[in-house]
Amino acid sequence: MDMKYFEDMEARIPRGEVRTRFAPSPTGYMHVGNLRTALYTYLIARKNGGKFILRIEDTDQGRLVEGATDVIYKTMRDCGLTHDEGPDVGGPVGPYIQTERKPIYGKYAELLLEKGGAYRCFCKKAENEAENEGDEHKKHIDPCRDISREESDRRAAAGEPFVIRQRIPSEGMTTFHDEIFGDITVPNDTLDDNVLIKSDGLPTYNFANVIDDHLMGITHVVRGSEYLASSPKYNLLYEAFGWEIPKYVHCSPVMRDHHNKMSKRHGDPSYEDLLAQGYLTDAVVNYVALLGWSPGGEQEIFSLSELCEIFDIAGISKSPAIFDIEKLTYFNAEYIKAMAPEKFIQIAQPFIRQSVKKESIDISAFAPLLQPRTEKLTDIPEKIDFFDALPEYDKELFTNKKSKTDSEISLKMLQAALPAMESISDWCDEQIHDCLISLAEKLEVKNATLMWPVRIAAAGKTVTPGGAVEICSLLGKEETLRRMKLGIEKLERE
Repeated sequence: MDMKYFEDMEARIPRGEVRTRFAPSPTGYMHVGNLRTALYTYLIARKNGGKFILRIEDTDQGRLVEGATDVIYKTMRDCGLTHDEGPDVGGPVGPYIQTERKPIYGKYAELLLEKGGAYRCFCKKAENEAENEGDEHKKHIDPCRDISREESDRRAAAGEPFVIRQRIPSEGMTTFHDEIFGDITVPNDTLDDNVLIKSDGLPTYNFANVIDDHLMGITHVVRGSEYLASSPKYNLLYEAFGWEIPKYVHCSPVMRDHHNKMSKRHGDPSYEDLLAQGYLTDAVVNYVALLGWSPGGEQEIFSLSELCEIFDIAGISKSPAIFDIEKLTYFNAEYIKAMAPEKFIQIAQPFIRQSVKKESIDISAFAPLLQPRTEKLTDIPEKIDFFDALPEYDKELFTNKKSKTDSEISLKMLQAALPAMESISDWCDEQIHDCLISLAEKLEVKNATLMWPVRIAAAGKTVTPGGAVEICSLLGKEETLRRMKLGIEKLERE
């Protein structure tokens, strides 16, 4: 076997730096667990001044979803997880799409056959096992293990279909180290000779994964803890090739509750779903970082650049993390509150305009009203749906124990407030406020006793973003007075 090809491939591998990779399959939207893997992989690279690589693992052609690769690019870009190498930006160890690397896997399978770490299996059931790789099946001794290399070469040359299997030692133990779970040892006689190359020449996930990680110089492999069971086989492949084993970082799953993993099939949200539900990307990234990782201390709100500085693998927990939508909502509200008002209006505008369609209303005035009271952007339309049209409401809303109002008192307050507000020449928050406060003092009532009826008449609902003054100011003088008159009529009819 000509070794120059392999020597040239080794010479391409970048060395002397931390190199991590995110290797998603383009099978749909980015779920929360995948986003967390991408984030941790990115943070390890950035914390150590290394390189972050994006690799598309598309060998499972049956599960591919059209447009999913573009979704991956967009999600990574939106979340700020900029990759240094990948299909779209290139790099020294491409291609970065697995199906474009098919010739590479074939050559390394031949090398592994030469080294004795693999063998051809001509059994008819082998292809079926390759397709169902990862399923639990009874361990068996493959009869093709004992076929001589000469006979194997002859049968392959004659065109007999085959798969290539890993030759797992039949005795002894395999120990691998994980940065989270420590040393794990398994008996070799519990490990099946899994398929590496299928009969169509495409690699299985396990084989392509190891070849790509080595040839791309990956130093830290971050993945879900469900791959712990496969790690002994990965180790044995590295050892069979004589390669250095990367650091394994297996993360426990993200759970919907104490018993169930998050799953799109069960309606759990993807990253795209969370955006559609009104969550901000920065809040999602911040919260996802803390799903199974602790920075220590009391601080919870971190920018991506801050996470890059403080992230430490030692903070990753062995225990599963439970996705708490209420906690995410808290994070989201904090991010919204911290925004510059002009930034808030920019992102809130589409949601404001769902309810406030009158172009005459300046939506920038909504920032102080909505920003401190918004948890999710999707909350906005319902909060302000009364600005365009006064909703139907019951006169019972005028009764409020805390404000000491009922229908009779509210009628008196509105009848007094109407002429006072008609006399306001400069319709603004300050003038409206001073007018109502002065009137309450003149009427010898609490401010709330006057403000509550005005607010109900103006909004037609009890829960509003802001009080009577702010609502009246935004509605404008003409519309406010019209609504107050309607409120008086409603109370007089009873």
